[in-house]
Formats: sequence, C-alpha cells, structure tokens
Amino acid sequence: MLAFLVAYVRAVDRVNYRVGRFAMYLIFALMGVLFWSSISKYAGSPALWTLELAQFIMVAYYLLGGAYSMQLGDHVRMDLVYANWSPRRKAAIDAVTVLFLIFYLCVLLYGGISSTTYAIEYGERAHSVWRPYMWPVKLVAAFGIFLMLLQAVAELLRDILFLRGVSVNHQSEAGL
Repeated sequence: MLAFLVAYVRAVDRVNYRVGRFAMYLIFALMGVLFWSSISKYAGSPALWTLELAQFIMVAYYLLGGAYSMQLGDHVRMDLVYANWSPRRKAAIDAVTVLFLIFYLCVLLYGGISSTTYAIEYGERAHSVWRPYMWPVKLVAAFGIFLMLLQAVAELLRDILFLRGVSVNHQSEAGL
C-alpha cells in the first residue's frame, strides 16, 4: 500500500510538472495575441477576437499552471508563524488544511463539469460579435481543476507519508 501511495504522488507530480511547464509558454501566445491586437488597432482595423482569445489563453495559463504552482509551494501561505514550525508540525497542519482545499476543488470540479457538459450539449457561444464556442475553454478549465485536485490529494498523501517517516520529494526537487 505504501508503495502505491508513493507511486501515485510521483506520477501526479510528473504529470503536473510537464503540464505546468507547457502552461508557462502560454504567456508567449498571450503576448502574441495582445501584440496583434495593438497592431490591428493602430492600423485602424481592430480585430474583434483578440480580447476573448486573450482571456481564454489566460484561463488556460492560470488553471493549467495551478497544480504546478501548488507542487512548487508558490501559492499563498501565511508565513508569520508557519515559517517557525518544525517540518513535522508543518506537515500535520498542511494535512488538515489541504482537506478544505480538496473539498473546494471537488465542488469547483462538479460545477466545471456541469458547465462544460451544458456548453457541449447546447452549443453554447459567447455573447460577443466573435461568438466563439465556450466548450473548449470550459473543458480546459475543468481539466486544470482536475489536475489541481489530483495535486492536492498528492500533497495530502505526501504529508501523511512524511509523518509516517517516508519522504517523497517533489518532482521539481528531484530534478525531473
């Protein structure tokens, strides 16, 4: 059982590391879209699709990178007292608080899947002149939330394993 938990944590870390590294490059796609928006406005023929596409890319950038950020520990944390705690106490507190995150992500994932299903079933489109289909961005958002949920469970297991004396390094620390 212990080997399975370690394997799960490492597999989730590996997947989220790769997805997160891919998501980092979406910032260049976003810059390209915004650059094109500026050029087209300056030329007197503004492209109608650039703002929405920039928003869609930003959703993918933010949500696909969320699990990677969690893996690196780059999320917001109250370090006033946390920094002075022992590693065991940090792991114990993190194991409890991550349960709230898991609950929140489950609710968010349920809503994301429901919204994506609706968008696919009814061919939902944005209320704009461009009128793009909404299902692609909703699918990416739901997938990003799912990856964050998997990473939150991996963080919980990592803390529990640490408390039991088994240390599982993050993939970024292991030099993936």
